[in-house]
Amino acid sequence: MVGQIHLDAAHNILLRLSELNDVVPMLPGALAFVRENLRPDDPRRTRVERITQRVSEGGALDEEAREALLDAMGAARQLNIREKMRVRSFVYIVWWVMLGLTAIAIAVAVLGGVGRGALPLCFTPEQSGVGRLAVCPLDMARLPKDPARVEETRKIVAETTRPADYLAVELVGLVAACIAATVTLRRMRGTTTPFGVPLTLALLKLPTGALTAVLGILLMRGAFIPGLTDLDSPGQIIAWAIVFGYAQQLFTHLVDNQAQSVLSTGGNSKTHRAREEEERTDA
Repeated sequence: MVGQIHLDAAHNILLRLSELNDVVPMLPGALAFVRENLRPDDPRRTRVERITQRVSEGGALDEEAREALLDAMGAARQLNIREKMRVRSFVYIVWWVMLGLTAIAIAVAVLGGVGRGALPLCFTPEQSGVGRLAVCPLDMARLPKDPARVEETRKIVAETTRPADYLAVELVGLVAACIAATVTLRRMRGTTTPFGVPLTLALLKLPTGALTAVLGILLMRGAFIPGLTDLDSPGQIIAWAIVFGYAQQLFTHLVDNQAQSVLSTGGNSKTHRAREEEERTDA
């Protein structure tokens, strides 16, 4: 960004010190840059357009016109830099959120492995002909038929729980989030900014998907979702982890919309010139 500011300053000096005849070949590029960054109703832009048209028709370029050109170019550059800084700020915020969620996901996986009996991702369904079962993401076992034998039931559930249960659910949620990110990137417009907004948004979905998979299974285990209190097999737990991992799109979709809003005014491929052409086409 600092280098761009120095480059813009050097270009302004070049425009100011050059002979007027040498400035004429620079007018088309200057006009394109002004149109890209200034609104169609901006008086500085309209004046540059009149100057360019007059020169193209054989008119002379005078010092007053040069000053008007420098003023418009300076305003366009300031707006361009301000919009790019806005995009950079948004990307930095998303990166910090993504790193925070990644740290939380790692901590959950580690704590789930260390204290595996504290909050197991297990269910205790009762199947006809089989009896009560302890069903965990990576294993399952038979429980006592008598529900009153609570301590024995807890012991069997703790033994059925595996240290990698949380990690397995998070990995499945992460894979589902990868698929969601791929679908989102297919619909997202590219950007001319050097900040990698689409990549940042895609990376944000990964730890979010891992966490939503775990939280979704915990909600089901706590009977928060009516009718889905007991899952009958490890495969069902993994399947629901996929669903909850993909469901992170419900939350990150809001960030995607905000990113599109930022890009629409901060260096996106749809410039003022492109919007003008679309308006003329619609008309």
